[in-house]
Amino acid sequence: MADAPSDSSEAPGTTPLVALSGVNKWFGDLHVLQDINLDIARGEVVVVIGPSGSGKSTLCRAINRLEPINEGEIKLDGTLLPQEGKALAQLRAEVGMVFQAFNLFAHKTVLDNVTLGPIKVRGRNASEAREEAKKLLDRVGVGEQANKYPAQLSGGQQQRVAIARALAMHPKVMLFDEPTSSLDPEMIKEVLDVMVELANDGMTMVVVTHEMGFARTAANRVLFVADGKIVEEATPEEFFTNPTSDRAKDFLGKILQH
Repeated sequence: MADAPSDSSEAPGTTPLVALSGVNKWFGDLHVLQDINLDIARGEVVVVIGPSGSGKSTLCRAINRLEPINEGEIKLDGTLLPQEGKALAQLRAEVGMVFQAFNLFAHKTVLDNVTLGPIKVRGRNASEAREEAKKLLDRVGVGEQANKYPAQLSGGQQQRVAIARALAMHPKVMLFDEPTSSLDPEMIKEVLDVMVELANDGMTMVVVTHEMGFARTAANRVLFVADGKIVEEATPEEFFTNPTSDRAKDFLGKILQH
């Protein structure tokens, strides 16, 4: 599924789809995001990696204000993210989010989980929403699970439902916050395969992950984040073969040995 067309009056490609400027965030005395400047183009896949506690997930969650920032500004498709209220809810509908914990509604069927947002938030006709939901569930490989409840599915299946749920909102950008970190190894590939397909289809994606294989194959750009800063950004080829910072070299040296 390609990105929804831009409402911007500017020519496509002239405005970053996501733009962070001077973003700072503190948790008490802890400065978790430090002067983050980042532009993400339409159709770009940006993979964010780095040590635990470096600010990766906070950066991802700030993009749709799940994590409020203290300084700076964030724009989606040229529009400043509102602070709160209905305008923020409307803008959030443009940003799909897939979490580490699948966050599905346990008391609703798989199909109902996927149709809830389009019907309640987008005002879609229920029968149309159900038809599209079935197609999306087929697309991510869990169409036959539509009438089951989340607890009846494997972790990998639940995460693929979560991806379908996010896609049902026709987002302009998809955020993935460590989407495979709570999965068993054999389930990781089935989720990553869906994400690679999305990337190949032109979906704009920001992915926080420890899966270096995904970063190598699917990313247009790798961001290495440490101590709340973007220490390094490069193509996967450049980053994995010739990292320039000592922090990145040390990080890669540790993880690529295993």
